[in-house]
Amino acid sequence: MCLGVPGRVIAVEGDVATVDFWGVRKTVRLDVVDEPVAPGDYVLNHVGFAIRRIPASDIQATLALYEELLAAEDERDPMAADVAGELRGGGGGRP
Repeated sequence: MCLGVPGRVIAVEGDVATVDFWGVRKTVRLDVVDEPVAPGDYVLNHVGFAIRRIPASDIQATLALYEELLAAEDERDPMAADVAGELRGGGGGRP
């Protein structure tokens, strides 16, 4: 299963952004996003590429869903395992 992970954009330099994922900062490519991304925006990351900018109206619900997945800490759940793996994949972090 493949799942994107939301994160808050910290900085943008050309087609690359620094994005914060629950305290883990990663470099993410912006080539695929079809609209401008600025610091403070939230993006959905999949394997190092922002695949979309999350609309402001969807951010709270999106983050709440992912917080619930991360709180489960049950890696037998494919979604929880995928989110945890995505966060660990680039240098650690939760869970």
